Amino acid sequence: HVELVESGGGLVQPGSSLRLSCAVSGFTHDDYAIGWFHQGPGKEREGVACIAISDGNTYYSESVKGRFTITRDSAKNTVYLQMNDLRPEEREVYDCGAESWVLAGTSQMKLGCQRPHLYDYWGQGTQDTVSS
Repeated sequence: HVELVESGGGLVQPGSSLRLSCAVSGFTHDDYAIGWFHQGPGKEREGVACIAISDGNTYYSESVKGRFTITRDSAKNTVYLQMNDLRPEEREVYDCGAESWVLAGTSQMKLGCQRPHLYDYWGQGTQDTVSS
């Protein structure tokens, strides 16, 4: 039984930083990817940053490159999203998701990050508010 539990959301001002955590449990192998997805008001869910657990490869959407960093702590089975220089349009819900059987050395991780419907498991979501 795979479970994802997010934490770390909150109220911040534009230009501030926030770190989100996604605690992962239930996988019996490392061939999976964890992604952070953002869903702004009235918009569809979009991939922000993803990481392949087997080899640590990462993918970022163009809008967050250089400001967001996704990392993993294998000992804690937790994936983090460090968000710096937050913008007002980056408020609202961030979801942590997992896609199973993402093999190292393939384009699966990137494709899954761009297509949320390929993801198999989701956390409960965490709310961020970026407002002055």
